[in-house]
Amino acid sequence: MRGVVAVGEEGAATRERALRTTVALEGDGTDIARARRLAAGFLARVQAEHGLLVSARAVDLTQLVVGELVTNARKYAAGPVLLDLCVTGELVEVAVWDSDPVLPVARAADAGRVGQHGLEIVMAVAQDFEIQSEPVGKRVTARHALADVPGDALPGRPTL
Repeated sequence: MRGVVAVGEEGAATRERALRTTVALEGDGTDIARARRLAAGFLARVQAEHGLLVSARAVDLTQLVVGELVTNARKYAAGPVLLDLCVTGELVEVAVWDSDPVLPVARAADAGRVGQHGLEIVMAVAQDFEIQSEPVGKRVTARHALADVPGDALPGRPTL
């Protein structure tokens, strides 16, 4: 994994630059847990090294989104998966690329269905969500706030 890389114009304020890390996941049984740990570590470094406020809720949501998107990629696509985490302004972006060209479709809500709710969950917690066809495969991207909106904090969970 690469470290946190600031991407932006010389002299641009930290909040105006993109902070990014990308990792290739090769498909062993530890990919999902590893990806979730990498996401939490990335956000901790963003806060510690760049002074951005990152709420506990944002860390939890990022780990949830990473877990769901990487699970889907591992389950439905052969080959490697790329996880890209990016902080731009007040948002954290989670993008997962895989080699399967078939675009996922969220299923209608069904409380009786066991499993296959991952895309529904991601869409419910994301402020912005998109699926893109790529020259090879697809990229699924979700974005959400780095810090809680006032009054939106989880009870008993202080911001970091």
